[in-house]
Amino acid sequence: MAPVVLVHGIFNHVRGATPEQAALRRGADCRPKLTEGFAEARLTVGAPQLVVAYYADLLRVDAPKQAQAAGDDASFEDLTSVQRGHAAEWLAAAGAPVPQDPQNVGLAPLRQMLGWLFGERGGHLVGAVREQTMRRVERAIVANLREVEAYSSWPERRRLVRERVAEVIRKERPAVVVAHSLGSLVTYETLHAFPELEAELLVTVGSPLRVPSLARRLDPGLRGGRGAKPVGVGRWVNIADIGDIIAIPPKLGEVFPVDFEDTCDNGLGFHSFGGYLANGLVASAIAPYIS
Repeated sequence: MAPVVLVHGIFNHVRGATPEQAALRRGADCRPKLTEGFAEARLTVGAPQLVVAYYADLLRVDAPKQAQAAGDDASFEDLTSVQRGHAAEWLAAAGAPVPQDPQNVGLAPLRQMLGWLFGERGGHLVGAVREQTMRRVERAIVANLREVEAYSSWPERRRLVRERVAEVIRKERPAVVVAHSLGSLVTYETLHAFPELEAELLVTVGSPLRVPSLARRLDPGLRGGRGAKPVGVGRWVNIADIGDIIAIPPKLGEVFPVDFEDTCDNGLGFHSFGGYLANGLVASAIAPYIS
């Protein structure tokens, strides 16, 4: 048994590896980052052993090309008209001005909206660094939209992903589950679908649960505009980077029954799982549960 289970988000498919091999590889990548976080928080206890619940391969089995994860060259141009509308909703939720005709969002408005956000949030970024960072955000939005579609549009795949994650949690019986990005949506649904699963602490990081196009697809759906805490979860902590456009709006507590939430600043690693794990806030949340 491992005291901590990690549920990954986008950009985690390991080509040519079995799910078991991929989970071990991702775990080997994550543990040094969590060790950094424990050192940053100056904790006397060392970073715990962890296991990754790996499911990225299931989002590719028999999936159409449009549902595959975004590659290095993925951009807004690769989205369908419906997905472009979802991307516009996403950027508007982050604070970008809504186009005059939101029902017919073209490619140019998406980049204009993203550029406006960087003018407001990333004014300190200039030149090539600004362009590279905007490109990374564009790729992340495209990848999230595609993987959410791959996960939620095919009921059988959704079931398989949930069962895979549930199997890991059931086997490891962790005190803590840390879910990142799309993994927070997967974990939320999995813990609701398998109410016998328990975790003393659920930590969501970089979570897009409040993004309109994702929130509409939740199972169970929101009731009266509110989400519910899975019955097996003791405490729920949410942490979002101040520059993480994927985690918008950053305060989940306005919609979900989060017990504690805070923001951090991971610099240019604003949405990376490693950036969050290396942050002392995450370590401080986990430490009391891993004696």
